[in-house]
Amino acid sequence: MMPTESTPPVKPEQDQPARKSYKNRRRLSRELALQGIYQWQIAGGNARDIDIQMQRVNFYGKADGSYFTDLLQGVLEHATDLQAHIQPHLDRQLAELSPVEAAILLIGCYEMIHHPEIPYRAIINEAIELAKTYGGTDGHKYVNGVLDKLAARLRPAELQHSPSRNRNSG
Repeated sequence: MMPTESTPPVKPEQDQPARKSYKNRRRLSRELALQGIYQWQIAGGNARDIDIQMQRVNFYGKADGSYFTDLLQGVLEHATDLQAHIQPHLDRQLAELSPVEAAILLIGCYEMIHHPEIPYRAIINEAIELAKTYGGTDGHKYVNGVLDKLAARLRPAELQHSPSRNRNSG
């Protein structure tokens, strides 16, 4: 179930380090983007109108607004390309997935392509957390598997230099 204005996520502690606060702002941005993309999948609409509507959610001010807008507009603008990247790694059509898991995969794929500064592991981790919170019972496992395959295809150099991958290969 998607959070509503009356059920905001847990507030970050006031005394957390700046890095943790930044991470929480990004996480809230992903949650808002998930809501907006879910809305787009179910009811249609355009990025600008959905963006304006999401700005009314009571925890919007705690999110990184520019990152949220980038995710929402980017996923909607590049949806066809993102779906083409995702589809080969699915066991069924993307449209047959839960709208929540499909939206999470779109966000993760967008971040892997358009945000190379974010490590693929962080992208996958954030997607898993979204799926655990908003997806079906084992949706996070499915999301993890698909994004792991996408990372191998979209970020091969980064995976090659990953410590856990090097340990397993040697």
